[in-house]
Amino acid sequence: MYLFPAIDLRGGKVVRLLRGDYDQQTTYGDDPVEQAKVFADAGASWLHVVDLDGARSGRPEHLDAVTRICHATNLRVEIGGGVRDNDTIQQYLDAGVHRVILGTAALQNMAWFERAAHGAFVDRLVLGLDARKGKLAIAGWEQTLELTAVEVARRVTDWPLAAIVYTDIATDGTLAGPNVEATREIAEATRVPVVASGGVGTLEHLRDLRPLPIQGSIVGRALYDGAMTIDDALAVLERGV
Repeated sequence: MYLFPAIDLRGGKVVRLLRGDYDQQTTYGDDPVEQAKVFADAGASWLHVVDLDGARSGRPEHLDAVTRICHATNLRVEIGGGVRDNDTIQQYLDAGVHRVILGTAALQNMAWFERAAHGAFVDRLVLGLDARKGKLAIAGWEQTLELTAVEVARRVTDWPLAAIVYTDIATDGTLAGPNVEATREIAEATRVPVVASGGVGTLEHLRDLRPLPIQGSIVGRALYDGAMTIDDALAVLERGV
């Protein structure tokens, strides 16, 4: 399993939101490139980036910062937030991003997303499934759909996607622990690799995720608050300590 340390971008700064609430923000730094270097120097191989401004506006707002991260580190970067069309996907890939996450656009236009996944972007797209009480949320988590995450995970099971990132909104940013059972349900509903997101606050939480058939876990606030180090998290996820 892989560790995906997270950088959430808002107004050019490194931030975290509580349960996706834009009014409950903690700012951790002014330089996302330097933060990415910290993660890389500590041994991380992946980086999960979210453009929070882009998620609301529907267009990339931090392309320059993401490009600089790709050029300054050897991290395999995945980016989501504000990706709505093929041109934006290609922009990010040209910038050096390893894979691109789509949530809102994919769920609002599944036919287009399917064509993109099977066409020019095989194994480069990640489906972001962000759920609140099982129901999917889009547009920066400010709109809720009637679709459930499990329904969509089953639908895309044979698509050549790089991964599904499953976020339980109720736990995101809380450090209270991931929704293990919901994550298990998603992972068992699809053959697409699943990455868990939301709620990890301790190494024990990572150990709770290890038995699941998933690709890895995203960790944000716990790293920034000092609840765990990159090395300790890697030891649990990638070395099974």
